[in-house]
Amino acid sequence: MAKKITGKFKLQIAAGAANPSPPVGPALGQRGINIMEFCKAFNEKTKDLMGFKVPAIITVYADKSFSFETQRPLVSALIKKELNIKKGSDNPLKNKIGKLSKEQLLKIVDLKISDLNTKDVEQASKIIAGTARSMGIEIEE
Repeated sequence: MAKKITGKFKLQIAAGAANPSPPVGPALGQRGINIMEFCKAFNEKTKDLMGFKVPAIITVYADKSFSFETQRPLVSALIKKELNIKKGSDNPLKNKIGKLSKEQLLKIVDLKISDLNTKDVEQASKIIAGTARSMGIEIEE
C-alpha cells in the first residue's frame, strides 16, 4: 500500500552544499524530516551541478519519511554561465549585454528540456530565447 502523503514543498538549494542552516533546516524541521539525512542525500545527488542553485521538490509522508526529486538549474543561471556574465540587464529593452548563439541555445535546451512543459526542441528553444531576451541578451540566428 502506498504511503500517505502529508505535504509537498519546493526549495532552491545550492548544489552539493545543503546544510542544516536556514532555509533548509527550518523548512525540513517543522515538517519532522531528518535534516542530516536529507542533506547527505541531496549533496550526493547534486555534486555534479556545483555552482548552481537546484530546485528540489520534497514529498513528506505520514511516517515522517520523505522523498525528493531534483530538477535542472534555472534557465537564467544556465544562460549566465554560458555567457560568463554575473547578472542580466537592468533595462533589457535598451541595454543589451550579450549575444547567445544558436549552438549555445541548443546546448541549454538539451540540459533543460526535461523540466519544460514541452518535448519539442523548437518550442523549448523559444521558451529559453524568451528568458534570454528578458535578461537583455540577443539571440543570433
